[in-house]
Amino acid sequence: MPSSLTSLLLSTNNLVLHTAFAISLTLFFSFFKIPALFLHALHTYIHPDDVNPAASSSPGGIRAAIRRPGSLDSDQPKPRKKSKDKFEFDENKAQIFRLKLSEGHLQSRIYFNEFYSAFNFTLIAFSSLILHTFLTVDTDFGLVKNGTVIPLLLGSVGIFRLLFFIIRVGFEKSASKRLEKQLSCVLGVLGFLLGLIIVFEVIPKWVLDFGFESLDGLGKFLLAVLMGCIVGCLYMPSLRNARAFWLGTDQIRCNLSIISCGWFSRSLLYANYTIALFTSLLWISPFAEFLINKNAVGAKRGPHMANELFGYVGMSRSNFYSSRQWLLLVTGLLQFLTVRSNVQMFLNEAVLCWYQRLHASKVPELDYSRAKVFLHNHYLCLVVVQFFAPSMLVLLLFGFTQFDDNFLKGIPGLENYSTYSNLAKEVALFVAWWLVFVWTVLSSAILVLYRRGSLYVS
Repeated sequence: MPSSLTSLLLSTNNLVLHTAFAISLTLFFSFFKIPALFLHALHTYIHPDDVNPAASSSPGGIRAAIRRPGSLDSDQPKPRKKSKDKFEFDENKAQIFRLKLSEGHLQSRIYFNEFYSAFNFTLIAFSSLILHTFLTVDTDFGLVKNGTVIPLLLGSVGIFRLLFFIIRVGFEKSASKRLEKQLSCVLGVLGFLLGLIIVFEVIPKWVLDFGFESLDGLGKFLLAVLMGCIVGCLYMPSLRNARAFWLGTDQIRCNLSIISCGWFSRSLLYANYTIALFTSLLWISPFAEFLINKNAVGAKRGPHMANELFGYVGMSRSNFYSSRQWLLLVTGLLQFLTVRSNVQMFLNEAVLCWYQRLHASKVPELDYSRAKVFLHNHYLCLVVVQFFAPSMLVLLLFGFTQFDDNFLKGIPGLENYSTYSNLAKEVALFVAWWLVFVWTVLSSAILVLYRRGSLYVS
């Protein structure tokens, strides 16, 4: 009897630890309000029509961020002289005010509750997945007793919630242009067709280092549908990501300190794009061949000239497979760290629009810029979800790839649990790579259009 009790306690130790850890994180995030703290002190902007100008000198934190060139530093700018055409322009409207975001400001934004819940839940799920990798798991005890069920359920629910939220915010009526929604649908259909070509292995394995032999016809079709949905849903976030990179790295050479970001944020933007681009290429077989030592013990020789040119350099195939999976983790973490910088650039984009309209003519028409500033404030949390969701999807899917080979053991009615466990891990790895690949390709294509002048920020 004592031995059986000891065995029971040892088998359920991970389950109790996972449960206590998830409950503790839930209480911690709720008490300290981590999502609001994550966006705290970002700068947002408002026109003087939206606040009392007399209150700008109060200690409330509102101050003028940019004034019309030539104006004085006093609270009341010097009025301009009337021109011969008797044009009149109110200099008080030629300024914009900056304030730091706080929890009270964020709670009034649309989709704040969705961002708040998604942020808390996905971070708890990812933390549970990371904890699971450091625990000793005995698959003989089954899925429930060894605690695998907790990170598995949290991760699965987190993935479906993020996918639901990113689809929901993508079709918000006034958050994007109608043409952008139509392009998202068109790209989604093209992504589905490309997915069919990939999963049915029309593209040979020497081009793309993935195999789908374990999937049946229905499974391949559903995976292609998911690939098309990912392409369609990531178009608008990628568009905003490219625009944030374009502004944050000051590619337009506006030399306005309030538009571009600091050196640390700029370094994050460059590192995020570079690592994502490099990681997305690691599953392209011709590129991967350059990084594998073909003369290592147990390595298989490829059929191409890369074996002759680079056969004596690189790492072993097993180390390469492991390294590129960990690079997915680095990519997801970098995308998560750049969320604040991207959101700040989204808010700064409204300032650039205001500045351009202010200097567009002798008598500026600021109605458009006023509307843009309002919309960028109104849809702030919606944009945060679009920046936040792809990075957390990659991190959660990476956590799935770290499960044991028999982690599905213990599910009633599932006999061939080893095959299904490996299949689930392979699909999670492929979807994580597909997210990074689509994000990188769409962002790069949009940046090329900005560089060529086909697109511009206004």
